[in-house]
Amino acid sequence: MIQLSGSPFQQSDMWPSNGIESMIIRWMKEDPVVYSYSSIDELSFELELRKNILLSAVSMKRSSVQFAVFAKSRCNPRYWNLTDSGGFRLKEGVKPSEAIKDIYVNSSEYAFECAGAMVIIYYHAVLNVIGETSFNQLFPDIYIYSWHSDPDLGIHSTYIPNFLPGDVVYFENPDFDPTTPQWRGENAVVLGDGMFFGHGLGKRTAEQIITALNKRRNTGSNQSAYLSNLVTRPSFDDLMKFSMQSRESFVRKQPYIIIKHNETSISFNRYLSFLYAAYNQ
Repeated sequence: MIQLSGSPFQQSDMWPSNGIESMIIRWMKEDPVVYSYSSIDELSFELELRKNILLSAVSMKRSSVQFAVFAKSRCNPRYWNLTDSGGFRLKEGVKPSEAIKDIYVNSSEYAFECAGAMVIIYYHAVLNVIGETSFNQLFPDIYIYSWHSDPDLGIHSTYIPNFLPGDVVYFENPDFDPTTPQWRGENAVVLGDGMFFGHGLGKRTAEQIITALNKRRNTGSNQSAYLSNLVTRPSFDDLMKFSMQSRESFVRKQPYIIIKHNETSISFNRYLSFLYAAYNQ
């Protein structure tokens, strides 16, 4: 259900009936969860960013980037420094927007695991929505490693029974083969129409992803992989506010510490557990 300024939202002709935005609106209206917005601009921004998350995921699927564990990560040295832990640190003097775009332009030079892929998709989508000037102001020190991100992306997760196109969900593989721990699970962007994009598996249905993960279980295991109800999203509200601010009014948040855990393909909540443990030491 969608509420706009406290009243039920009526379908608008602002978006084509067969467009991605209209598909997302249909999902929202059919969801028992109330999606509340103070203005049509607020709703429009979320729809635009969700649409671009889908488009960035599809573009990654069509690119030549490869899946790799941290030890085999690769990046374009013109834009990034490859760290000992398999992360990508933005090179000094390089514009963040140019570095993120290069992952898609010179995709054959890149290899990374699926959690980092989701963060890259978020950055790419936000860049396409707010533009290069605001993006470079907001994210001057990008470091790609697992779920590590700039605080201003506002990545957060929640356990809910339903999800929307543009959300990231997690497929758990509880009895994965320990010799191939990269198949402990799969982060995937919800594309709509029953399809998901997971870096490493590509564009598939939930059933196809579960089947693929089940082939990577312990020998003789009968415990199936499954789609969990963990949903991960960026902060649409905060990103909209940033997009409307002047450059002089940006206030940088304290960056998160980098957790080098060497566990590929983990969920955002698994990464948070490492983060909280580090802060509470």
